[in-house]
Amino acid sequence: MLALGVALLAACSSEEQATTLKPLSVKEHVSSISKGDEGYLVNWAGVLANGNPYHFGEQVVATIVATDARGAEVARMDQPLDAVPPAATLAFSGKTVAKGQPAKVTISYKPAQWRLASRIPSAFRPFPVTDILTKRQKNGGYLVTGRVGNPYRQAASSLAVTALLRDKMGKLVGGVSTFVDDVHADNRRRFILTADHAPPTVATADVVARTWGSTSRPYDELAMGGIAPVHKAKPTTAPFVKDRGLQPVPGVDTGP
Repeated sequence: MLALGVALLAACSSEEQATTLKPLSVKEHVSSISKGDEGYLVNWAGVLANGNPYHFGEQVVATIVATDARGAEVARMDQPLDAVPPAATLAFSGKTVAKGQPAKVTISYKPAQWRLASRIPSAFRPFPVTDILTKRQKNGGYLVTGRVGNPYRQAASSLAVTALLRDKMGKLVGGVSTFVDDVHADNRRRFILTADHAPPTVATADVVARTWGSTSRPYDELAMGGIAPVHKAKPTTAPFVKDRGLQPVPGVDTGP
């Protein structure tokens, strides 16, 4: 009877939790169609937002469907997305080749499964991206290079790096992604992103990095290992002859 009561309580708690959690919201997404050597190329990019401060959104899948002018399906792809951290966003992109000329592209999302984070939200530090350079190429592509770091003690086995391409007004017009492996705290790894068929309106690129995987496990494990110390060098100056940090107060015992 006790075990049954505990099971019923856990089930009720799970149902109550599910009703209070907010679904992932589509902050922005975009798709484009271009003619390439292999046929018609469908590109897409998007940003999902997680409004829950203590839960990861897992097992999210984006379904991209392209149809021709008659409504016939010419391309379909299910793209598993990485886990969305608590109170954070997820940037992603993808591409596929259509078997006919697309006229319309739709993007839909499978609802997330929720998992309680192992740490408070502030423990999940972003992965710093620096030294970003962008360049429009002669063949119409758009090149993005830079370096990605790791704020955690443990090495990140694989990070997904996504460049969100925007026009002069800041509107999302495309995206491109790549992977960087074995990123250590003391080594910023270089990445190269190339959007072969970038829209001509691209003016800037927002670059973000995230853990790779549809569950929270990679991010949880990094957070459990702790933050890497910022300063590792030993002091070069001699210590004070007399400690001036504590001044004695008359009548107050400051210890032995």
